[in-house]
Amino acid sequence: MSSSASRGHLKVSLFNGVCLLFCICASKSNASEIPKPIGELIRKTCVDCHDGDSAEAGLDLTSLTFDLADRRLRERWILIHDRVKSGEMPPDDSSLSDGDRQSLVKTLHDVIGKADREDVLANGRGPLRRLNRDEYEQNLRDVLKLPLLDIRDMLPEDRVAHRFNKTAAALDMSRVQLAANLDAADAALRQAVAGGPEPPPVTRYHAAGTQLFSATSTFGEREAMFFAKDNKAVDTTELDNLKDDPALELALFRSAHWPYFGYPRGFVAKLPGEYRVRFSARAVLQTEGYQLKPATDPVPMTFRARKPSGPDVSGDIRATGGIIDIQPEPAVYETTIRLLPTETFEYSLLGLPVPLARNVNGGPPTYRYPPFPDGGQPGVAFQWLEVEGPLPPETWPPPSHHVLFDDFGADIQSTNPQEDSRRLLRRFVEIAARMPVPEEALLRFEQLILKRLEQGSPFPEAMLAGYKAFLCSSHFLYLREPADPATGNLDQYAIASRLSHFLTNTRPDPALMELAGAGKLRDADTLRRETDRLINSPGFDRFVDAFTDYWLDLRNMRRDEPDIRLHPEYRFDEYLIESMERETRTFFTAMIRDNLPASVLVDADFVYANDRLARHYCLKPLSGSKMQKVVLPDDSPYGGLLTQAAISKVTANGTSTSPVIRGAWIMERLIGQPPPPPPASVPAVEPDIRGAKTIRELLALHTKSESCAGCHARFDPVGLALENFDVLGGWRTRYRGLEAGERISGIDRAGHDFAYALADTVDASGRLLDGRRFQDIHELKAILAGNPRQLARNLLHQFTLYATGTPVRFSDREEIESMLDACEADGYRVRDLVHALVQSRIFLGKEGSR
Repeated sequence: MSSSASRGHLKVSLFNGVCLLFCICASKSNASEIPKPIGELIRKTCVDCHDGDSAEAGLDLTSLTFDLADRRLRERWILIHDRVKSGEMPPDDSSLSDGDRQSLVKTLHDVIGKADREDVLANGRGPLRRLNRDEYEQNLRDVLKLPLLDIRDMLPEDRVAHRFNKTAAALDMSRVQLAANLDAADAALRQAVAGGPEPPPVTRYHAAGTQLFSATSTFGEREAMFFAKDNKAVDTTELDNLKDDPALELALFRSAHWPYFGYPRGFVAKLPGEYRVRFSARAVLQTEGYQLKPATDPVPMTFRARKPSGPDVSGDIRATGGIIDIQPEPAVYETTIRLLPTETFEYSLLGLPVPLARNVNGGPPTYRYPPFPDGGQPGVAFQWLEVEGPLPPETWPPPSHHVLFDDFGADIQSTNPQEDSRRLLRRFVEIAARMPVPEEALLRFEQLILKRLEQGSPFPEAMLAGYKAFLCSSHFLYLREPADPATGNLDQYAIASRLSHFLTNTRPDPALMELAGAGKLRDADTLRRETDRLINSPGFDRFVDAFTDYWLDLRNMRRDEPDIRLHPEYRFDEYLIESMERETRTFFTAMIRDNLPASVLVDADFVYANDRLARHYCLKPLSGSKMQKVVLPDDSPYGGLLTQAAISKVTANGTSTSPVIRGAWIMERLIGQPPPPPPASVPAVEPDIRGAKTIRELLALHTKSESCAGCHARFDPVGLALENFDVLGGWRTRYRGLEAGERISGIDRAGHDFAYALADTVDASGRLLDGRRFQDIHELKAILAGNPRQLARNLLHQFTLYATGTPVRFSDREEIESMLDACEADGYRVRDLVHALVQSRIFLGKEGSR
């Protein structure tokens, strides 16, 4: 390669911030501080172009230090090591022989590793970690025995670092944070106290006939809802005479969305709590003339809690009670819903049309129900409904009250407040603490209570003040490291807390605490059994939700609505979005519980699907909303996280797909090879939704600049392979536009006309940075699955950060590779990876398990 070409490539790397990280070396005055092989090789390969005021890109390689005790500099040298090891640096391959490269990498590895290990021994792997707000809420729920406690939104949103809200360095404590914790703890404690000598009164409500619905019609006209008798709609003029007729049914054929109000007439919750709902219903088909006949498939539904305010949106509207599949045969169903005071609940059928008002030629709002599918429009016919609640606890005072006041009744009268306060405080701390609390620490909380009593506070208020102080103290708010860097002491209780907050997002349960107290959690067999027990427990769902919310961005599933101009078939399809999210969580759960190989991240011969996803993925029809494992036909492009609809959704903006964004996301989240950040001065590539230019044409224009082409080659090919998947993961062979192309028109789910154009054919072929080519997603999957160790390594990095609050450090890498070695023979199975991490020094402290 010529000198000018070499310099040109070097400028590209510098522009993207890569060479900047590689070329940090010692000043001439401090050259003796650099290990001799490093200094010699840097002078030989870099300094010619990067010395003094005339250095390439303004970077003088002779003016920086090699102080590895400085973490900032050490992190830069780690990046230098990684770039050299991967062959990315120096940009001119001929300037560094293989032998010199290996020597440089080895020397850097040794000195950086030594410095990092010394830092860990002196200061620990990372800072002390505060509970995030999800963990704090769940800890309070478990301590106070309040499973429905809702104080999360009283706390500030936790900062995200390294993609997670569990990163210790980002979970700071401020005056605002502490004040919010005090308010949340106070609210939780007051909910735990019995509100009177008797439980709240239970309301019972029964609806039949016209009482089943808040009106005699709804938006969408009669096609959307009517009352029926003997399988035929009843004229609204006759309803007054039939309103109490037990044969009258409410027939509903639309999904809940604004504008809509459809709840039992006259029911409003007076008190907060859980309410039992029983109802009789059947799935039906509406045919011509408003006739009913039995459906051929179940119709899924849920309930939505909201305030009764007509069609207007009023405050919080949320699904409650789970998804219920209504079968064609009449049957009685039961669920439990959660309501707040003054709330009611509306029927929310899933996956049905959502008629929305149209203003034709500037006229008044009118509704048009979309065309019925062949055979009739699915819906649900309700016969009667009953509500009972709030459901009382099995005992009174409730268990939460006993946590705070033991055997005191609801009146909480103490004849010996000082003695009772000491006893109750220690009892509460024993319940709430995740490790033994020293007596000197207990005395501070005791003194707070006694001072309140001296000042005349009622006994219950004084006790709540002490409890609140403990729940906002470091004993409760922070998770300690298993090994104390100062003393080297190993803490079994810290291991228990780390394991439980890793796999269940909450405090250790009594079984785990007992093992910690007995000193058994450093026994490998015991630790394996406990890890398996937690993985198989119901609390594992909390780990799945929290981990995938951040690793895979599932918390952003509803961030961008599909553009109704280009994707009218997705308009108001909340059932599809819900199903997509559930698929990914179900799949990830199976990855661990079923111990699947890490390669399923990019390829698998099955999916989890329900009735809606089966249609979306063009599979054979399925019945019901429950996720079912479906073996894919050989030619299906689906299978693996890579091609799941949820991943397509979070990597698109609702209007168009970008191979740049998708490719970079996939390389970072699933492959573990994040690209460098883009230069601030370079504009993003925006797809042309008119259909005039293809995405490849736009990328070709964008990457004419060498400063863009070098980095885009890392991730664009992966994104291009995913271009057959639209903004919600549906398969497409042609792009859609608004102008150029074949016109497609029709009526959407809201009853509105649509028209878009089918533009150019999708080309999903590409060439990876290493030269390997692929023609489509099938071939790309095979390439990516061919490196399962990299996929497994990335998973271990994600698990390590989530479990410990600290990213994998340089001195952790050898242990990560040892874990991978141990799991290699069986294909890097994911549950095995979890076990390997839990048994490691990284997780347990400096000695590891025995």
